[in-house]
Amino acid sequence: MTQGSFLSISELESGFWHLELCHPSGVNILGSQAIHELGAALKQLLNQAATTASLKGLLLSSRHEDFVLGADIKEFIPLFLSNEESIYQQLVKTHEIFNALENLPAVTVCAIKGLCLGGGLELALCCDYRIASPDAKLSFPETRLGIMPGFGGTVRFSRLVGVDNAVEWIASAKEYDALASLKVGAIDAIAEQDLHTQALSMLKAAQGQTLNWSKKRQQKQLPLQLAKHEMLMTFESCKAAVGSKAGKHYPAPLASVTCMQKHAAMPIEQALLLEAREFTKLARSETSKNLISLFLADQFLKKKAKGLSQEVPDINRVAVLGAGIMGGGIAGQAAKKGILSLMKDINHASVQLGLNEAARVYGGALARGKMTAEQVAESLNRIWPTLSYGDFAQAEVVIEAVVENPKVKAQVFAELSQQLTDDCIIASNTSSIPISMLAKSVAKPENFAGLHFFNPVHRMPLVEVIRGPKTSDQTIAKLVKLASQMGKSVVVVNDCPGFFVNRVLFPYFAGFLHLLAMGQDFERIDRVMTDFGWPMGPANLLDVVGLDTAMHASAVMASAFPDRMLNAKDTPLAELFAAEMLGQKNGQGFYLYQPDAKGKVKPQANPEAKELLASGSQPPMSDEDIIARVMIPMAFETLRCLQEGIVATATEADMALIYGLGFPPFRGGICHWMDAQGLAKLVAQAKEFQDSPIYGIPDQWQNQSPLYAQVNPKVGGNA
Repeated sequence: MTQGSFLSISELESGFWHLELCHPSGVNILGSQAIHELGAALKQLLNQAATTASLKGLLLSSRHEDFVLGADIKEFIPLFLSNEESIYQQLVKTHEIFNALENLPAVTVCAIKGLCLGGGLELALCCDYRIASPDAKLSFPETRLGIMPGFGGTVRFSRLVGVDNAVEWIASAKEYDALASLKVGAIDAIAEQDLHTQALSMLKAAQGQTLNWSKKRQQKQLPLQLAKHEMLMTFESCKAAVGSKAGKHYPAPLASVTCMQKHAAMPIEQALLLEAREFTKLARSETSKNLISLFLADQFLKKKAKGLSQEVPDINRVAVLGAGIMGGGIAGQAAKKGILSLMKDINHASVQLGLNEAARVYGGALARGKMTAEQVAESLNRIWPTLSYGDFAQAEVVIEAVVENPKVKAQVFAELSQQLTDDCIIASNTSSIPISMLAKSVAKPENFAGLHFFNPVHRMPLVEVIRGPKTSDQTIAKLVKLASQMGKSVVVVNDCPGFFVNRVLFPYFAGFLHLLAMGQDFERIDRVMTDFGWPMGPANLLDVVGLDTAMHASAVMASAFPDRMLNAKDTPLAELFAAEMLGQKNGQGFYLYQPDAKGKVKPQANPEAKELLASGSQPPMSDEDIIARVMIPMAFETLRCLQEGIVATATEADMALIYGLGFPPFRGGICHWMDAQGLAKLVAQAKEFQDSPIYGIPDQWQNQSPLYAQVNPKVGGNA
């Protein structure tokens, strides 16, 4: 037996060998050292076969809970920053090792359990057969990182499962369970009992010619067996569908399909070299760099949240005060994740509104196959509606989600303080009111903080945990634990009006409203900003937020930061508000929201809004100027928040805006965007825009070096 750092080799019985992956971290990932060790192990097996002729078969498996979670993403950034030839040669070396596994002069079987992702699935494809445990999950996640499979995945998988299935798996980056994998031919069997035993039985059966393993191997190595016209039609239809869905900002899905089309008629040796070249093009792109940084940043958030809350036991019971859309969404999300959720309001109608919201969300998940009927029933049963504080003494955390009014909240907190145990945490879901102000109304301010969810709760991944001036570390830890249990990404911020996300959102709106005052058309601004990558333009987003809500919040922000933030009452937004255009909530704002014949709502520009906002024949601005005027106020406010310590790092600032507002992920985040533009360029543009104080340059901004000198190499990841 040979025991390496990343794998071991042992002879199971005469001629049958076992190669077991055992990364020292407890999670198998394919870094350069692990791949090198795999190559050495395969050479050892070939030498064994040459000297003793005793190699009959090889079983490949994992000692850990999962098979392989993919390639080591920590190595991607330095590799991708090198020249194209270096990337290409690295891939060629990996192909040589994977080919050695595929070309062993004996049958090979891969036993897959748990997660088998990216490079791990490409490794498994080099074996003649794959057998999986019932809980196995298979996926090619590479396109989420702006790249495509580069260890032979586009070649072997398209030949193994067919073009349509390969395109669906690789372009979508979706995860598939064992049954779905068996259905398309990604695996050959599901182990109903012991995986190792059944994998060994399959190995022996194949070696004894019960299974024709040489024909199985040949299928992956020959060109696709399709007529020329059939191949053309298949790939062109796939490219049209994938390109339409992915959009121009995310080229990897379409590039992966194009790559498969290019190598479809090639033998495997040529096809692998072509895949390596196509991979290299994507790896060098700005989109890939940003999406990989985003993945590493997500790992950083998870690691930080785990570190903050690792000493805190699971939260089992919460209470939500206020059963509207937000309250129902919060209670529903907690209940879905197994947390018992009291939900209180002042009357039955309000409580029912919250229950209806939870039921609506569960119903949608059921229709999409994300929840079973049993899970829906169990989740609904975990929501306990109430009109009294009777059971609140048993709650570990109370989440306040009443109307955004300091006086109402103060009254609620005064009532709450008499109902709770001494160690119960009170968290406010306020979106803009300072925690320091609200803390004056609670008996124990050290047990009080902000817990800001975003609407809709079930879809928005971010939660801001807001530390007040007297909030204890234990309170922060408990709230981070709760948000993590609820499946949310957590950013801890310090207290200020609007906290972090909303504080930088309103300068973005201010830039938009200033453009309206200059006579620019809101539809064109929205088109420019969606082309920039936002999921919707600022006019559409204001409709979603609610024009009344925006009017109120802008007044709060302008009062807190009068030197640079606009009060919406002094902008064209006030005209729409005066005309009772509130946005989606009453069906009319910048856009009209009326269902079509099929019941679908597609926003249409509101002619009345157009008329109210018309201000003569102002010449249209360039797209670049529109982007600069909308984005610079947000960017500069982000810098101020970093300088003031409202948000701790550029990484957390980026992730908060991506997860909380939908900032374009392919741009890597607001700080990555500033670095890409160049801080000097942004300052020069701001100096040109002296027609409004919203373009003021941060006073303390002396250091114009990049916010991201490099990606933190200590943050791990895999693909």
